[in-house]
Amino acid sequence: MAPIRVAIVEDEPLYRGLLEQHLGRQSRFEVVGAYADGPSALDNLGIGAADVATLDIELPGRLDGIQTALALRERQPGLGIVILSNHADPRFLGALPREVTSGWSYLLKKSVSDVGTFERAVEGAANGAVSLDPAIVAAMRPKAGSPMLRLTPRQHEILSLVAQGLTNSAIGQQLVLAEKSVENQLTAIYSELGIDRRESESVHPRVSAVLVYLRESRVSSQSLRSQRR
Repeated sequence: MAPIRVAIVEDEPLYRGLLEQHLGRQSRFEVVGAYADGPSALDNLGIGAADVATLDIELPGRLDGIQTALALRERQPGLGIVILSNHADPRFLGALPREVTSGWSYLLKKSVSDVGTFERAVEGAANGAVSLDPAIVAAMRPKAGSPMLRLTPRQHEILSLVAQGLTNSAIGQQLVLAEKSVENQLTAIYSELGIDRRESESVHPRVSAVLVYLRESRVSSQSLRSQRR
């Protein structure tokens, strides 16, 4: 299997080097470019040269990480995007145009040191998934009146793992469930959240479910603080 080609856009030299080193140690990834700002990435990263771009959300200059990512996606619609941030605020994902929502991951910078979490974010973005940092997911709570409140505790647990980018097989292993049981629960989740699996062939129901999860939840700052202790 060919490695996933990754471009890095990060203004902090030490952190940029850390990302290059981390990805370079894994045979599944190949770093094809590292840039200090958005314009440099746009000027030097050729169309089709990368499968995924990781971007600091707070890039300096006239283009921040989101603006740079959208410009890269306009040139290469299939490019996976991993946004790296110091702040637990992924609400922008729910505000993205529907046609560009697939293939985005939002990860806290501190989570890059967790090999499994970082690699899952990159691989998920390459495969068109939408995934969130586990710490953010753990702090999310349904809004008042949200359809999320109709989910059973097990369904909520499964959806939270989908939001972290886990496959059905991985969810089954973590929860000690048969993969078919996970699939059946997901079908029920789609129904409860009003997701029509036939609505659009361009947006996978898993992506739609995560976007509903984002839109209908809030990040509890108290939960985030308790995780830091």
